[in-house]
Amino acid sequence: MSVGTRRRSAVTDLLTASRPLSWVNTAFPFAAAYLLTSREVDLAFVIGTLFFLVPYNLAMYGVNDVFDYASDAANPRKGGVEGALLVPGRHRLTIIAAIVACVPFVVVLVALGGPASWAVLAISLFAIAAYSVPGLRFKEVPFVDSLTSSVHFVSPAVYGLVLAGAAFTQQLVALLLGFLAWGVASHAFGAVQDVVPDREGGIASIATVLGARRTVRFAMGAWALAGLLMLATSWPGPLAALLVVPYVAVAAPYRNVSDAESGRANEGWRRFLGINYVVGFLVTMLLIWFAAITA
Repeated sequence: MSVGTRRRSAVTDLLTASRPLSWVNTAFPFAAAYLLTSREVDLAFVIGTLFFLVPYNLAMYGVNDVFDYASDAANPRKGGVEGALLVPGRHRLTIIAAIVACVPFVVVLVALGGPASWAVLAISLFAIAAYSVPGLRFKEVPFVDSLTSSVHFVSPAVYGLVLAGAAFTQQLVALLLGFLAWGVASHAFGAVQDVVPDREGGIASIATVLGARRTVRFAMGAWALAGLLMLATSWPGPLAALLVVPYVAVAAPYRNVSDAESGRANEGWRRFLGINYVVGFLVTMLLIWFAAITA
């Protein structure tokens, strides 16, 4: 294999580890929060959006793939869009690449922000490491795993708000709590499909503790809570309450699934991934509407 081919292969592995299909899930919350608060595209907006688009995801997913290699290798779901399977020879490179990719952006963002934004950014980065790194491994602490996973996606929005100097009203707090509940539900539902391989690998999760059936019902309840919280937001935010319906609907067929058959929930999870793009588009339309009426 030529040097050029090896380099392309390494780049491909790093790209796969960063989950390109999920880049928008972290970049969009930051960009929307910052832009709606500041109403301008400046250096902080550009740097922050780029950071949460690629480096942040490489750190979040790449580090997880490195430290989860043993269990991922035994999970038939891994090795594609639902999770990269990095060979051990790529582990050191992935960790180094994640650090090198993040540091320049973090340095600039620290220079552009203040103590409050530094604190939020620190929590966001800590949550990335704490989820996967040995000695912390929040992903193996039931309930904390779902909460930490949700923080991965909510914290970019909080950071964008703080960096732009937003005033945290009751309506805004309700929106963020709704987003947090949505993230908790999404992680919990995603964990259902891995109940069997996780138990066989000695990995604890919200789903291995509650069992498949109760975890699906927990996820449905958390999505419903997210919808209720959206009713307390500023118009047209309450319309977003309707957007939890597709998620509850996709999980409902698995509300009685047994642990032994929990792998069937992967069908629902794949539908969930598709629903995200439709809901994301509708959320964007609501944000544009909000921007127009509050300009």
